[in-house]
Amino acid sequence: MNIENYSVELNEYDMPLLQGLKDYSDRHIACFDVPGHVKNRGVKVLNEFLGENLMKMDINSSPYMDNVSKPNGIIKKAQDLLAKAYDCDKAFFVTNGTTQAIQAMILSIINPKDKILLPRNIHKSVINALILSGGEPVYIQPEFDECLGISLNVSYLSVKNELEKNSDIKAIFLLNPTYYGACCDLEKIIDLCKKHSVLVLVDEAHGAHFPFHDDLPPSAMKLEADMAAVSMHKTGGALTQASALLVNEENIDVEKVSQTLNMLQSTSASYLLMSSIDGARYNLINNGRSQLSKVLNISKYAKYRINKIPGIKVIGHNNCGREGLNFLDETKLCINVKDLNVTGFKVYDILYQNFDIQVELGDLHNVLALISLGTTKGDVDRLINALEIISKKYKNSAVLEFSSLKPINPTVKISPRDAYYSEKEILNIDNSINRICGENIMAYPPGIPIISPGEIITKEILDYIKILKNSNAYLTDMHDKELNTILVIKER
Repeated sequence: MNIENYSVELNEYDMPLLQGLKDYSDRHIACFDVPGHVKNRGVKVLNEFLGENLMKMDINSSPYMDNVSKPNGIIKKAQDLLAKAYDCDKAFFVTNGTTQAIQAMILSIINPKDKILLPRNIHKSVINALILSGGEPVYIQPEFDECLGISLNVSYLSVKNELEKNSDIKAIFLLNPTYYGACCDLEKIIDLCKKHSVLVLVDEAHGAHFPFHDDLPPSAMKLEADMAAVSMHKTGGALTQASALLVNEENIDVEKVSQTLNMLQSTSASYLLMSSIDGARYNLINNGRSQLSKVLNISKYAKYRINKIPGIKVIGHNNCGREGLNFLDETKLCINVKDLNVTGFKVYDILYQNFDIQVELGDLHNVLALISLGTTKGDVDRLINALEIISKKYKNSAVLEFSSLKPINPTVKISPRDAYYSEKEILNIDNSINRICGENIMAYPPGIPIISPGEIITKEILDYIKILKNSNAYLTDMHDKELNTILVIKER
């Protein structure tokens, strides 16, 4: 491989990092560096299970292969091509998932005591970023669909009201789309925030595909948000944990963003993950429109068929145009099973155990299925057939006691950072009402906290936790796996 070949100008149809990695791995190099498996020769079982090509391409940084901490070669060019694809000024590869990208966004602009406006249905990574930064959350309650039993997105009016009440808000953090595909009026909200000199950060983890088809919601970077985090692995086709941080430079100190990423990211960032971003970007540029047209057609077919199944319905385009659901990502199937009188958790398990079908998540009333770049009509027909069988079995079941859900809006008593560093004690969960919570409790996926450190524990919250527990939801992050006890801030 002639490394100097990579100094020439590249266009969007090149793959500088992926091709460079392939060329490097094909050379007969005597390796005296890490990793210790030495280009597929050291651990035979990994070769057998993962394949020799993958093992050969698992390398470490070098002057010839560039370095993600301060890229000036093929990594830089691959990142520049990613920025071009997403219509932004700067793009950074992130190899610890969008969690890391979110934390880098917040840590690069939020100082201790700075206020940040955000919806209550944010991912736990945002709470952890506030613990690290010392920022103080001002929550907006997203719109809520009582029929589906899910939070949607925030309304323009709720953002406007909070900005008028809190003139010292430094930034807003938006979740767009939500896990279920609900998008806010992002363009209008960004314009409003610019008038208030409020920075706009967007968790676009589930919207990596948005810029590549006109029938999808508009992307954050195209609408001139200041920063956005995208999960290239979720809907862009890259390997798991491969994400990106996208930046528009006008109001952002890009050098500080870079420094923050270097503080959070391994100095041995995976070339497999980074090169998969390069390959996924290349695919989206070359094939994205045609692949996504197919995805959207399959999704429309799936929704039409599933909506004919008794007791089941799917949220669709006809539900859009209201606050909190201004746009919908049609590649997501939010399948509501409430009228079958069975929980989404149960349907999730049945689909896997009885039909070998893996959906993204189950909640109290829904299962979520993603139609992705590789999904086929045959895959969807298997899902439809399984749902038809489930409908016949459960449509006459007894009515669930918790059929009417309400959004939970906890009160923040102290900042997440202060709560994290406060002395704590363990209480029986039934004796914790009106105390300040000292830990995260959430259902995963999607990893949205039911209650977070610094929030007041209420009977409503405990009742909801018990509903989830009795429904066999997968609850995480709490110290007591049985949830008989809870960590609270020790009273002085």
